[in-house]
Amino acid sequence: MATKPSEYSEGSIRVLKGLEPVKQRPGMYTRTDNPLHILQEVLDNAADEALAGHGKRIRVLLHGDGSVSIEDDGRGIPFGLHPEEKAPVIELVFTRLHAGGKFDKGKGGAYSFSGGLHGVGVSVTNALSRRMEVTSYREGQVAALVFAGGDVEEKLKLRKAGPDDRKQGTTVRAWPDAKYFDTTALPLNELAHLLRSKAVLMPGVTVSLTDEKKKDTQTWQYKGGLRDYLMQTLTGDPVIPLFEGEGFADSNDNFAEGEGAAWCVAFTEDGAPVRESYVNLIPTTAGGTHESGLRDGLFNAVKSFIELHNLQPKGVKLLPEDVFARASYVLSAKVLDPQFQGQIKERLNSRDAVRLVSSFVRPALELWLNQHVEYGKKLAELAIKAAQSRQKAGQKVEKRKGSGVAVLPGKLTDCESKDLAHNEIFLVEGDSAGGSAKMGRDKGSQAILPLRGKVLNTWEVERDRLFANNEIHDIAVAIGVDPHGVSDSPDLTGLRYGKICILSDADVDGSHIQVLLLTLFFRHFPKLIASGNVYVARPPLYRVDAPARGKKPASKLYALDEGELTAILDKLRKEGVGEGKWSISRFKGLGEMSAEQLWETTLNPDTRRLLPVQLGKFDQIGTESLITKLMGKGEAAARRELMELHGDAVEIDV
Repeated sequence: MATKPSEYSEGSIRVLKGLEPVKQRPGMYTRTDNPLHILQEVLDNAADEALAGHGKRIRVLLHGDGSVSIEDDGRGIPFGLHPEEKAPVIELVFTRLHAGGKFDKGKGGAYSFSGGLHGVGVSVTNALSRRMEVTSYREGQVAALVFAGGDVEEKLKLRKAGPDDRKQGTTVRAWPDAKYFDTTALPLNELAHLLRSKAVLMPGVTVSLTDEKKKDTQTWQYKGGLRDYLMQTLTGDPVIPLFEGEGFADSNDNFAEGEGAAWCVAFTEDGAPVRESYVNLIPTTAGGTHESGLRDGLFNAVKSFIELHNLQPKGVKLLPEDVFARASYVLSAKVLDPQFQGQIKERLNSRDAVRLVSSFVRPALELWLNQHVEYGKKLAELAIKAAQSRQKAGQKVEKRKGSGVAVLPGKLTDCESKDLAHNEIFLVEGDSAGGSAKMGRDKGSQAILPLRGKVLNTWEVERDRLFANNEIHDIAVAIGVDPHGVSDSPDLTGLRYGKICILSDADVDGSHIQVLLLTLFFRHFPKLIASGNVYVARPPLYRVDAPARGKKPASKLYALDEGELTAILDKLRKEGVGEGKWSISRFKGLGEMSAEQLWETTLNPDTRRLLPVQLGKFDQIGTESLITKLMGKGEAAARRELMELHGDAVEIDV
């Protein structure tokens, strides 16, 4: 019987409502290996109350039935009717994405500094829990309501607070839904570490974890803050006393009032470095721009001390990692409107945070070092020793590769440094983009190799014919490694750059060039991918010129794609910028960018986005099979089948 072809009409378009997007694609909103992150959303709200000065206690209970309760003694979630939505506020908070009290960041807002800022948080917890019970104690009343699978199961009930009730606060009890997670078992060590860090960052606040099954309670309260915590966590002995301090902006500074950081840094000669950073109490396990600010501040202060006391040996060039390599630290930044990478907030992307943290750390350390010259000299000695070891290693590599006969390509603009770990080469699409990149790069560590036109599709090219192509010949000679296969053992001692970065336009043609270069590296330089040397740079597709708003001056904002552009415009609207007061430019190519723009968005290690190239969910054989379908000459039928199967998932950039 013939099947009716699928129809594409008005009725084919489905609009996801309420919490449906979260249930359909939970991985876009949270980690799905276990439920810790959805519980962290509730915990972050409790911590935000304490951070705002409205709570002194946070309690987490692991119940015998697999549910988890989080209690705080904050102000309690309001339960009156929302003036516009005509529904109880406590219900909106848990059932609407982007409903929350963290958007209004000005004076008079409910929260000036908060970690839970996107307004997605606890609604995601609700969506991915089979049941959730919420109780709010506020203004002499107790409000309770129950959700099931994200929907209201028992409507809001109000009663007068009794003698046994708390005066104020919120209790949330959640039963995570097993179907959304690889396992519902919580990583208890990770949870305990998270709670302990909250106590460290909020001196005087008591945080406890009770396991009902084990009848065991752990309690944390710190009065010594970051110093006590770092001393307890360090594995090596500090070379100099711990350097600690804090700095926060006042109304006369270039930053919002209250923005700044507290830090504690130790320098050790042995043991694994301890490195923890937080933004508004949110742990940023992948670091970000606030850590870059700490690194920048430490480096410049130490460098300034070395220059002032004339301690630098001739021929030694100090780099930030020489100072930072043996640093352990705990950093707690306060940022008024932090921009995180992704919903799980593991990395801070706010560009101003580099300058913010550095502006407080550098003068404080400079002053401290000059007050304690003996300790300053010990720290200088540690950094200089690291620089000398690095340069010695770089010279060995230089001698080995210098014995070869290959002459570096004329169009390569090389970098000055010979340090493999620090050096980067950018394979840039087109001569005009190459020109901007040459002017905008860091001459010390970044090399530029412009490529003319589309690189050859090398999937089916024999290895001994590769050098017939000028572009591929130049790439191989510039990076210092010969083409090889998966089972070969190539000589990687001639490798000239630690990072080989593919930099092409953000449009379709650029993606094509990116694919051709990735094909080249996967087929003919697989060991470079295996050893983590190949990266893809992600330049923006759009620039938004935003007018001055409040204390924020006029600024240029960059978006990788349509999704980020929409998010930027939404944020400008929330900041009170009138519709159309901004202007949007779309980059036709990298060549349109000025050297400064290219540096700020794509080349600067502190603010760029660089993706490491790794084998994904497929193994070597699976990846080979997929690339054969995509790049093989006789694979038209397989490609058509692939496009028919997955064509609907592709967004076309016309």
